[in-house]
Amino acid sequence: MTDTAHATSVPDWVLKFMDAIDTLDFDEGFAPLTEDTEMYFGTAHIHGAEAIKAFFVKIDEPLNITHEVLEFWAAGDGVRLLRGEATMAKKSAPDQVVRAPFMHIFYLDREEPVRVRTLRVTAGPLQTDAVM
Repeated sequence: MTDTAHATSVPDWVLKFMDAIDTLDFDEGFAPLTEDTEMYFGTAHIHGAEAIKAFFVKIDEPLNITHEVLEFWAAGDGVRLLRGEATMAKKSAPDQVVRAPFMHIFYLDREEPVRVRTLRVTAGPLQTDAVM
């Protein structure tokens, strides 16, 4: 394979997506997702923008959480790679802060406007008992 990923600046749509996950305000940040978007988060497989929103509410609503993008790469065929770190604490125990690395792999249907066909997320390792 001759096509390789290359580091690039983080697109605005990615920053808005991360902010939407942090704030659970999905309007503009989730615009790239459609009812055909599939997300794999660990062992979970979620289909459709509304179900993906509900999934993030379920896992993030009990937390104070911020996602920081550390690196972003673009590869051929609409593949985008993101490496970041989440800082989180239960709202009921805000002083017990946990950091977890994460990776997002976006498979885009198209660039303009951006539409995400598939999103694969891995997170951790983390001290799950500290946030669950």
